[in-house]
Formats: sequence, C-alpha cells, structure tokens
Amino acid sequence: MAARDDARLLIGKIVGLFGVDGWVKLESYAEPRERIFKYRPWFVGGADGAGEIEFESAQGRVQGKGIVARLPGIEDRDAAAALIGAEIRILRSALPKPRRGEFYWTDLEGLAVVNTQGIAFGKVSHLFATGANDVLVARDEKGRERMIPFVSGQFVQQVDIEGGKIVVDWDAEF
Repeated sequence: MAARDDARLLIGKIVGLFGVDGWVKLESYAEPRERIFKYRPWFVGGADGAGEIEFESAQGRVQGKGIVARLPGIEDRDAAAALIGAEIRILRSALPKPRRGEFYWTDLEGLAVVNTQGIAFGKVSHLFATGANDVLVARDEKGRERMIPFVSGQFVQQVDIEGGKIVVDWDAEF
C-alpha cells in the first residue's frame, strides 16, 4: 500500500481576487503557507478534477495577512474571477520524502486500524490537527468513528504503510 507518486494532493484553494492584473488570493494548506510556491506543477480545477488546468509555474508572495499568486496566462481580473473556488493540487511525488517516523496524512488515510488486542477499528478516514497533537479518525463499516490522538509510543504503537495497518493502544469501548 505504498504511496502513489502520481496521486494528486490538495494543497490549496483560490479564494478571491487581488488587483486587476489577474492576481488571486490563496488559501494554502502547506506549512508554512508560502511553501505552496515551491511545488510544481499545480493542477487547478474543481474538487473532482473537472476543468483542471496544469500550471508549470506561478508567481506568488505574502501579501498582508494572506498570500497571492499570478498564474501564467491569467492576465486580467475577469480571467482570475473564473478561478475563484478552484482547488490547487500537486503530485504526491513533488513532496520531499518524509523522515523516519514521520508520515504524510495522505499516506495514512485508508490504512486499517487495530488495537493492541487485535480488535479492528476500521480504516483511517482522515486526520486533523489540534493545538496539542494530531488526531487520527478511524471509521468502521457501520460508520462508528473513534478519534485517537496521533502520539507515537503512547497511543500509536506501529505504523506499517507497506502492510496497510496502524496499531494503536486504545480501548475498544472508548
């Protein structure tokens, strides 16, 4: 169940206009947010990939409390307005290889989750960040969700991406 290098990952969204020369405001999911400009190419389109356009380069910068970008061929405000709401995706292969013990959330989604007693909790639905730690959400076939703090060594005992499984120290009744 190795990561697919050709998978497209959501990294941002076009949320508004900036000026009259085709610049757009972005919401970036990269950390730090301006890292979005380091990834190439961008695939810009709808949530389902509809109307997707590939951009090999983009100008961008921090602007006040946000970030803005200008895409090749988008030369005026009207052309930019047509992109509002579009998602920005990159190829999985554009990301640097994670260090030992680190994981991209996208690589964990879909893995089976079992506790140390061998009880199946379903599959990783998604993860989310909190102020203290990330949280893994395991959903079983009946729709029951368990939210497990993603704390290695304490709650997350083993992550086997190749084997498609995460072992957690978590009570099945919780």
